[in-house]
Amino acid sequence: MKKILLLCAAGMSTSMVVKKMKESAVSKGLDVHIEAHGVETISDYLTEYDIFLLGPQIRFKKDELQRLADPIGKKVEVIDMLDYGMLKGEKILDDALALLNQ
Repeated sequence: MKKILLLCAAGMSTSMVVKKMKESAVSKGLDVHIEAHGVETISDYLTEYDIFLLGPQIRFKKDELQRLADPIGKKVEVIDMLDYGMLKGEKILDDALALLNQ
């Protein structure tokens, strides 16, 4: 099972993205676990998740968060702004899974 954590500032639109990603995973028969939490909680989840996706509104934190994730070999990536704004859960999920398979 792949585990994906979306990190955000406020959470409202990110929770809608998570819902769309979960719907896509179910329709494709994928075994993934997807959640969203506030960016300040990343340290609590570093060992639990395979990849961390940032909402575009906090993209400025990417380097800082990647430094936290590097020692345990985890990736931090920013969700494409257009995909995020248009709630393209399937595309965001596909992009995350592709990053995990690199």
